[in-house]
Parts: sequence; C-alpha cells; structure tokens
Amino acid sequence: MDSDEDMLDASDSELMYDEDLYSDEGCESEEVDDDYEIEDSQSELSKQDQRYNILEEEDIRQRQEEDISKISGILSISKDAACILLCHYKWNVSKVHDEWFANEESVRKAVGLLEEPVIIPSSTELTCGICFETFPSSNMRAAACGHHYCIDCWKGYIGGSIKDGPICLGLCCPEPSCNVSIDHRMIKEIASSEDYEKFVRFLYRSYVEDNRKIKWCPAPGCEHAVEFFLADSNNDVLCKCSHWFCWNCTEEAHRPVDCETVTKWLIKNSAESENMNWILANSKPCPKCKRPIEKNQGCMHMTCTPPCKFEFCWLCLGAWQSHGERTGGFYSCNGYEKAKKEGVYDESEKRREMAKNSLERYMHYYERWASNQSSRLKALSDLRAMETEKIEKLSENIREPETQLRFILDAWHQIVECRRVLRWTYAYGYYIPDKETARKQLFEYLQGEAEAGLERLHQCAEKELQEYFMENPTDTPIYEDFRQYRVKLCSLTSVTKNYFENLVRALENGLEDVSSSSSQTSTSKKGGKNKNRSTPAGVTGEDDWSCDRCTFANPVSSDRCQMCQHQR
Repeated sequence: MDSDEDMLDASDSELMYDEDLYSDEGCESEEVDDDYEIEDSQSELSKQDQRYNILEEEDIRQRQEEDISKISGILSISKDAACILLCHYKWNVSKVHDEWFANEESVRKAVGLLEEPVIIPSSTELTCGICFETFPSSNMRAAACGHHYCIDCWKGYIGGSIKDGPICLGLCCPEPSCNVSIDHRMIKEIASSEDYEKFVRFLYRSYVEDNRKIKWCPAPGCEHAVEFFLADSNNDVLCKCSHWFCWNCTEEAHRPVDCETVTKWLIKNSAESENMNWILANSKPCPKCKRPIEKNQGCMHMTCTPPCKFEFCWLCLGAWQSHGERTGGFYSCNGYEKAKKEGVYDESEKRREMAKNSLERYMHYYERWASNQSSRLKALSDLRAMETEKIEKLSENIREPETQLRFILDAWHQIVECRRVLRWTYAYGYYIPDKETARKQLFEYLQGEAEAGLERLHQCAEKELQEYFMENPTDTPIYEDFRQYRVKLCSLTSVTKNYFENLVRALENGLEDVSSSSSQTSTSKKGGKNKNRSTPAGVTGEDDWSCDRCTFANPVSSDRCQMCQHQR
C-alpha cells in the first residue's frame, strides 16, 4: 500500500486545491501555450485509443467477413459452414481452430456439419415429411441430411424460427432426430425477403452480442459498438455519439462508484421502500379504516375522508367524541401525554422517528444526486450551444480564429465531466457507514472542496465570458484583458481536472489513508506507543500537530499537512 506521502504528493496526486491557482495574481503570472487545448485533446484521445476502439457497422461487417474467410480458408470448408461454426463457438476464431484440429469429427457432430451431403432421390414425386402431401421433386428441398420437405413447409418453418429471434442462427433440420444445420444459402432461397433481412441482421448483431470483448453502446438509437482492450480500474467509455458509459455494467459512467453500488442505488431510487418510509414517518393510520392520513397543519381533530368519515384525535388516535376542553382542547391531549410518560407509545414513536431519520438522510443524498444531473444536462446544453453558435460569434467579436478558442470548449467539457463525477459522489457518500466517522468527515471535506472548485470553473466559463459576447466598440483586434481571461480559465480547467482525477482515485481506493491511520491508531493504543503512526483527522498524539484547515493530525517533522497540503 502506498504511503501517505506517495498518495498525496502535491505534484501529481494532490487531493486538495491550492487556492493560489484560482487567484487572479496566479493567473496573470502564468503563460498558456495556444496549442494547449489541441495537445491535451490529442493526448486524451491517444489514451482512449489504447483502452478501447469504437466500431461502426462497416467495421463490424468487415471483421465478420474476415473471420469467416479465415476459417473457410484454413479448414477448407465453405463460407456457410465456416459461418455456422463461428456462430456455434461465439465468433471465437482461436477456439474454432483448437476444437477442429483436436477432434474434427466431434465438432462436425456437435455443430451439425456433414462431410458429404445426402442426395435427394430422383423420383418423379416425393412426399413431404411435414404436411404429407405429394409434390414433384422440383418443389422439394432438403438440408445436407437429405430429409426433404415441400417449399411451403420449409418457408413456414424458417419464417417461424426467424420470428423467434436470434435462436434462428442455430437452425437445424425439422426432423426431430436430426441436428444437421441448414445452409444459409438455402435460407436465402426459401425465406421471404423480409424474413431473410431479419436473419442477416441477427447474424450481424451476433458478432457483437456473442463476443465478450465487444459491446453495443447502450445509448438509445446508437448503432456503434465498442471493443475493449485493457481491463483496469477505469471502465469508462466515450462513444462517438457522445454517450459516456461503463464498459462493465453498461450503465451511465459512474466513477468513482463501483458497479455493485450503482445497482443498489438505482434499485433504491426506483423501489417502493422509500415511499413506505415516507408514509410511516409522516402519516398515521385511521383507527377505523386504517387508511394512512397525513397531518400538515391545524389542530388535533382529524376527520377521515369519505366514506369512512371517522373523527379521531391525531395524538392518541382515540375517538374525538371522548375529547374536549377537559382533555386538553384542540391542540393537545392529556390522555396521550399520560400514556406517553408510561411508555405506551415508545415503540411506535421510535419506529416513526427511525423512519423519518432514514428518509431525511436518503433525501439529502438523492436530491443532490439529482440536482447535479440537472446541472450536468444544462452544462451539456450550453456546451452544444457554444460549439454550434456562440464560439463563432465570440470569434468575430474578439477577432481571433476559432481554433484559438478551443480552451473554452475544453473548459465546458471538463464542467460536464466533473458534474457527472460529483453527482455519483453522493451515491458513494450514502453508503459510507456512520460508524466510520473519520472517513466520512474526510469524504465530506473533499466533496465540498470539489464542489467549490467546480463552481469557480463554472462561474468563469459562463458568467465571466459573457462580456466578450458584446460587440467590440473599438477597432482593437482583441480586448486587452482577454489574454488574462484565457490564462485564468485554462488554469482553472487544468487544476479542476487534476483535482477530480485524484479525488476519483482516492475514493476508488476507499480513502485508504484514513482506514490505515485508524487501524494503526487502534493498534498503538493496544500495543503501546508507535512514533511512526498516522492519526485520523481530529485525533492528535503527543508528537502530532492538528491542521487548521482539515484537522488532520500530522507529525511534528512535517511542515505541510499530509492530507490537504496546507502550510503549517
């Protein structure tokens, strides 16, 4: 496991923002290369190309044809037979080679490929084995096995199989005891044009759906497929349709949350459990009809809705006929207060309070999770507007080519990506156990810093840019302060990107430094003093100093906080 210094090195894995990077002074002193944006985009594209490849329909069909031709040439069989073999073995070329050369006879038997086809008898008339009608031999067809049937029965059999879906790719002879595969040329000859088009489509899609290394992009209407090369902690994929998704679970990209947590979170959002929690926390059942009733204002005199119309006291749930001024009036109930002191309502009140707390905690995370998604969609809309309209107008106003304004689009791309990451941090935070106090406190601090930094970038990219869309009242080629704005926005983009990348890595590692420091502190208490221990935030030892910013306990020898890099 990496040490605290390695994980939190300020040069490449610093978890905290350096506030000087956001100040105007720091921005003025920095120089930004005009080609910064292009080089950065190219490096990102290069990294993506190393991990995965986006395939279009033409690419998939070409690969499919190449695999069929390769198997056909090596095994000296027809292309139809090669296609049947590849379908059977899920388009795994190497497995077809291994199995075929290990035991060709066994493979032929399993797949239904005969070395020599059986010739149909040259009789004038033959009897169909399905409808038992007699037809001329010219109206009869048979697979390689020789079991002959009339064209109409073949057409019904093949058409029905194609309607059943991709299972038709393994179509065999209708004879129950025969497993000989039907030649694809025969399917083309007999099936209707509509059915054959479906069959070809199933065959094309099977190349992706049966291949473990290729998946379809899950975006609605997208026909691209993705071939994944490297399996690492980053499973995020960006399709050509601009949809980000997780290769592992095909849900929307969700780093730093793992796929299992995403599944639990989405199920929880769609389940009825939170509805029941809300009902339990905010309503009481009518004593007569048991219908849940919510009280949001007014006195304790409740009347159930028709046809029940039962009148009762909200506090003790007793009939209102026995209530009046002597029992406390309309806004209190003496009987309830007396019973409460005796502990009669303890269990129900405790259950209602627990449900209320659970609901409030869930809603805290869910509302912010949903809010960041709304902000992300708005930022995505602003990015599209910037790409299609605004960037051209800005270029005219400040009299610079659009290629020199790519840094603005890069900033908006970063905002969209950071909104997505920030959104899923709330699902991450919801599942941190309450007993892990140090970890939870650090997470909330890091999340708060991430949100603050993102807001600074968003403010700069949106509001501070607006003044440059106004018409240039002078003949100067560019506003005097636009270069300073460029430096500031590029700086904010770079720092925000680095911070969020390091935040994602830290959360994916489970904030290991906090866990390790907690366990080391526990060990030191049991086994004596440990001078080299790390201590969680808020806990200081004899040789430690507490950071003013994040309260992390640091060794006396350290001049900077090991957690947030704040100067001592």
